[in-house]
Amino acid sequence: MRFSDYLDAEWKPALGCTEPAAVAYAAILAAGQGGGPVREVRLVLDARTYKNCHAVGIPNTGRRTGILWALALGAQLRDASLGLRCFEAVTPEVLAEAGRLIGARALHVEVDAARPDLHIDCTVTRETGTGRALLTREHTHLALLEVDGRRIGGDEAEVAGDVAGSPPSVREALGSLRIRDLMRMARELTPEDRARLREGAAFNLAMAEHGVALMPAGFVPPEGQDSMTRLSRLVSAGVHARMSGEPLMVVSLAGSGNKGITVAVPVTLWGREKGHPQERVDEALAFACLMTSATTQRLGTLSAVCGAANAGGIGIASALVFLEGGTPAQVDLAIHNMVGNVAGMICDGAKIGCAMKSITGVDAAFRSATLALAGFGIPATDGIVGADGEASLANLGRLARHGMTGVDAEVLDILQGKLSHEPA
Repeated sequence: MRFSDYLDAEWKPALGCTEPAAVAYAAILAAGQGGGPVREVRLVLDARTYKNCHAVGIPNTGRRTGILWALALGAQLRDASLGLRCFEAVTPEVLAEAGRLIGARALHVEVDAARPDLHIDCTVTRETGTGRALLTREHTHLALLEVDGRRIGGDEAEVAGDVAGSPPSVREALGSLRIRDLMRMARELTPEDRARLREGAAFNLAMAEHGVALMPAGFVPPEGQDSMTRLSRLVSAGVHARMSGEPLMVVSLAGSGNKGITVAVPVTLWGREKGHPQERVDEALAFACLMTSATTQRLGTLSAVCGAANAGGIGIASALVFLEGGTPAQVDLAIHNMVGNVAGMICDGAKIGCAMKSITGVDAAFRSATLALAGFGIPATDGIVGADGEASLANLGRLARHGMTGVDAEVLDILQGKLSHEPA
């Protein structure tokens, strides 16, 4: 696998939270198959996508939130080429038409709690035709595109139920590699790879710095005071801004803008502040990204546990050890320390509260890496910690995919219970 192929798949620009953007993207694709005014929009989606659309802000909408707005906006937008940046095209006119759809009760949303993985199935009926778009597995993976019930595109193997017949994704391929292989890959960057990593890190740092202005004075300590605390709070400010719907683009990592911010900001700034050459910082960021994606593969694209704190935190901890010249065995120790510490932090949807979880993940990553470099790691006899880094990641994935299956159902009930008590 070339690292450039990895970046194409996992290091992508996004505006706003990824799940509402994916819902809107599906609606754009479906709406594009008909003409005239939109009459009705129907959406069936998995519980984890739903929870990440429940309370998060949508860019360029005046702080509007929620899945109905994401769906209504998508049905009115027309440029599918923007992908997860589709909210860039929101105008006052689009916003007004989306509001009309919501007011007319033309939107119907159904949660299919039996779906364990990402599933966004959107049907848009317009005056002269009905389109349907189905996204599965990943946020922009088109499994099916229909017009008036006739298939015109998508992943044929997946729709036929033969997912095994589809080629493995980049993330799936990463999941089969050893950590040593990922370390080697991170050292083999081309000049173009380095430029893309730096550009993405700059976008994510800009969001973090923008977010500082939205936080109380003194939330982020000034430079020269406790770098670990400053960097974790800078990450938090960026996540808070993104979850609030601030209209700045970020570069997402493993399907998540929050992971992109959480990983890129501390690894990049820590490397610079400690005087490492930029080339070494690039390689550390590359390794952080690879480890985040490999962990995400085990947890699932959407998970019952917080991906930014768990997958992103493991990426940071691994990269900090790598940056300081640590050995593969010390990377294993850092992973053990993360898995034995923050595993089980639930995901209860995308919202501004994710900013607090990101602080926890970054703080834990710094502690885990520092202890690993000193030769300390939680032993394999403890809890779900494994004999090596790969085993610890496998156990974490087992916990998230199987052990916490009831978490999402309870979270969904709580969120829907809140909706039923909101004023009309």
